[in-house]
Amino acid sequence: MIERYTLPEMGALWTDEAKFGTWLEVEVEAARAMAKLKIIPTKAFKVIEKKAKFNIKRINEIEAEVNHDVIAFISSVSEFVGEEAKYIHYGMTSSDVLDTALSLNLKRAAALIDKKITIALREIKKLAQKHKLTPCMGRSHGVFAEPTTIGLKFAMWYTELQRSQERFKQATEAISYGKMSGAVGNFANLNPNVEAAVCKKLGLKPAKVSTQILQRDRHAQFVTSLAILGSSLEKFATEVRHQQRTEVGEMAEGFSKNQKGSSAMPHKKNPITAERISGIARLLRGYSLTAMENIPLWHERDITHSSVERVILPDSTIIMDYCLQKFIELMKGLVINEKRMLDNIYFRGGVVFSQRLLLKLTKSVGSRDKAYRLVQRNAMAAMEGKGSFRELVRNDREIHDHLNYVEIDKCFDLGYYTKNVDKIYKRVFAK
Repeated sequence: MIERYTLPEMGALWTDEAKFGTWLEVEVEAARAMAKLKIIPTKAFKVIEKKAKFNIKRINEIEAEVNHDVIAFISSVSEFVGEEAKYIHYGMTSSDVLDTALSLNLKRAAALIDKKITIALREIKKLAQKHKLTPCMGRSHGVFAEPTTIGLKFAMWYTELQRSQERFKQATEAISYGKMSGAVGNFANLNPNVEAAVCKKLGLKPAKVSTQILQRDRHAQFVTSLAILGSSLEKFATEVRHQQRTEVGEMAEGFSKNQKGSSAMPHKKNPITAERISGIARLLRGYSLTAMENIPLWHERDITHSSVERVILPDSTIIMDYCLQKFIELMKGLVINEKRMLDNIYFRGGVVFSQRLLLKLTKSVGSRDKAYRLVQRNAMAAMEGKGSFRELVRNDREIHDHLNYVEIDKCFDLGYYTKNVDKIYKRVFAK
């Protein structure tokens, strides 16, 4: 049963309710740390912990007046807390809250994405194991090359996706930092121990040094890792799209009983999921460039990155979560046409076995160039529809002077191309 994508789990991380909830989480932990360090009264913290809430409608009303989202948020919380609210945000600057909360949110989003990468790896591995020795046509420049197995194709996808997962984990680690160092990052109004305590409580690490903000190379690495992951998924999807072409017909997306492929042409089965994945990858690559543009900010901080991140960070995590789900569905429903793969391998009488014949003939002829010309003339004749390659070769007197029929026929053995598959699989799947 294919699971259909639902937005709430990832999408819920980026709602206003979740955003302000994370801000409040940071503010309460900051107050807790300050109380332990006797920067603010313990009694005040207990009131803050008990009463701190927010009202989104009220935040929006205040922001319309003051034109500052964090001030509006603090004002709303203060209305719930009362007199002790004077100790909320004590000595802090807006980005102490914003950047620490953003890191926390990105780390939570990353956990959801990583989970789906693992599921995608599992589905690819299943296909690789099932089709380990299923012969298919290998291609270079989009043109028939030599036989291989479809399992090796999936094994290659598996290793590439593993690299993306590792790259994404590194990027998640890079973004899992918080800061609570004040307006220019020098802790003038804050004790560094507050930052350490808050970060530890939230599962983050304190930045070794910060300005008013965490530096945006961290965020750029995160978004770029998603773009690379998306590009790999597009690469796999593009292979499916090519293989689903009518004249190729080697694999195809699953097609449900009541599905319709075209409003105009009832015969159509289109690779819509694979095409959707390709489109999403383009969007992610655009976001990665935008994230890199956020790195060179002025001095200790400007806010040119802020409006950008309100779009690209929620979007990139949500669409990657969706993209991975679509890819998982694509892998689960993938249709492999083994007969068509064999038919393509033996197209024009097996012209794709030409190199095997070339190597065999070279030993007997004693000249690679002469052997090449003998094989090529028969291969070109077969491609022009002048007969079966195997029969043309068997009937070529010059070739027959060097190889008998049994030796020629052995050159068309598929087992020759799969003899080292086990060794490759041990590299890929050995524990």
